[in-house]
Amino acid sequence: MAPIPNVVHLPNGQNLTVIPVFGGFFFKSNELNLHSSVFPAGWTVILQSEDYDDDHEVDSPKQAELAGMPAKEKHRHIHPFKKPTLQNDNLFISSISNPSSSEFKAPTSPTRQIAMMLWASLYWYFHQPEPETYLNTPASKNTPDSGKPRGEWRINIKREGVLRGRNLIQKLERMGLIASDDSSVGVNPEENTAEGWSEMYTSRRTFWQLSAKLFLFTLTPTIGSSFPGSPYGSRPSSPVRGEHRNHSPKQSEFSENQSMANSGLWSPSAPGPFSSGSHLPTYFPPPPLQYIMSNGVRHPVRPKPPRQGEIFYTRYIPTVGQYIAFRAASLSPRPVAYNGPTSTLVPPKHHHTTSSLSSLPAHISVASIADVNPPSPTPETDDTSMMSDLQLLNKWMNIPRVSEFWGCSGPQNTQEEFLRTNLTSNHSFPAIGLWDGKPFGYFEIYWVKEDILGRHLGDAAQDYDRGFHVLIGEEEFRGKHRVKSWATSIAQWAFVQDYRTNAVVLEPRIDNERFIAHLQDTGFLKEREITFPHKQSAFVKLRRENFEAPFI
Repeated sequence: MAPIPNVVHLPNGQNLTVIPVFGGFFFKSNELNLHSSVFPAGWTVILQSEDYDDDHEVDSPKQAELAGMPAKEKHRHIHPFKKPTLQNDNLFISSISNPSSSEFKAPTSPTRQIAMMLWASLYWYFHQPEPETYLNTPASKNTPDSGKPRGEWRINIKREGVLRGRNLIQKLERMGLIASDDSSVGVNPEENTAEGWSEMYTSRRTFWQLSAKLFLFTLTPTIGSSFPGSPYGSRPSSPVRGEHRNHSPKQSEFSENQSMANSGLWSPSAPGPFSSGSHLPTYFPPPPLQYIMSNGVRHPVRPKPPRQGEIFYTRYIPTVGQYIAFRAASLSPRPVAYNGPTSTLVPPKHHHTTSSLSSLPAHISVASIADVNPPSPTPETDDTSMMSDLQLLNKWMNIPRVSEFWGCSGPQNTQEEFLRTNLTSNHSFPAIGLWDGKPFGYFEIYWVKEDILGRHLGDAAQDYDRGFHVLIGEEEFRGKHRVKSWATSIAQWAFVQDYRTNAVVLEPRIDNERFIAHLQDTGFLKEREITFPHKQSAFVKLRRENFEAPFI
């Protein structure tokens, strides 16, 4: 059995240390425990497994039936958690240890805080080794394991401990974090009755289709807090554009490193798409449905894509040991600063601070907001983190294996025209993929219905189906393992971004056999071939109903 990881890396860069304790686990927030404390900040969950072992059963139902006696109930047996079971694990939060009130204000919504803790606990749990999914039923006892019926991996959430709070379970259910097979009102008129709310669970499939931005937020530091990285006390007001301040380079570098090192779940700031000056969850629901016509195609009005340079997805991949991130591409002539999390606490060397723009959210690149006579990067550099997006595209598009499929080789003005066209598209947007802040590939994420693909699919193209094109420019980031990581990450982002998206598709050229094989191993199933004017394509699709989890 693989050892239970003792550290969990959340999408917002937070590191939690998970410590086994009697009956469960203590989740310690590393970024909040910088001072010695008898009770470190964090929370404790009770996690147990149960079974109805036949070895403990007095009489079998068949024996009881032959004897003319009613069958005796199987006895439930509780065991300490060792490894995940398919559906027999039980979890609840037993206690919470908040950080010092002299450092942070109490959460304005205790329910949100508990939901965040439960979500982070489940995030750790669903990173554990997957249990066997086959079901042992009387009818399948003689069926080989490979042919037995399959069940869904889920964990039971018990209405005990902290979760016994007034109407708390009901609120967690409304947030989508837990569910119940009992969808009735119930007959007990009491407001806080356990009726219908005692058998709650979270399935892996559902968990990975919830937006982390709905649950992760940061605590507000108290005024004058000595907590490292706090924007209060050390910087009482937001700087004004054009204001000149005297900061030594060492002081600026120190403050930046402190800010990066202390970003996370409860800290004053969080990198990437979780950045919030108001210290609130950054989730926004998709807009209501309304239709327009484009080029003779009736389709929903689409939301605006991320801004140039904006990070819209981050996640730590344990099997790779790095954070994957995606940001919108930029026409900036200088490198786009990466402000997302990395597997180390040292920020990328091209990351820079600007006092006149330091009040901007962390996920908006400084390079994408203000480019006033920016210095041009050294054209000879091989470090992709020090290259502008135009330089990246120029390098990648001129690689023979890439040019063979994209046909966009040539001087940099060729790629500039290419990028400008895609930045002005109303049904797609260009993106850059990064591993620990280092660019590795180019992506185009599009709405299928308005795309040329939608015209070939006809009625088979649904309103919210998404698709993407991809090229991997860096050799060190190629391979089946990496393909599974970024392909399922893009799919997860699409499914989370709008719950009406029920499919993510690709249409690679049919002679790109290796890539197609990788996609099929990842869960994208080839449904047909499509004849475009410029290529013959394999149409592969990952349906929401078949999406279990992103590759970890």
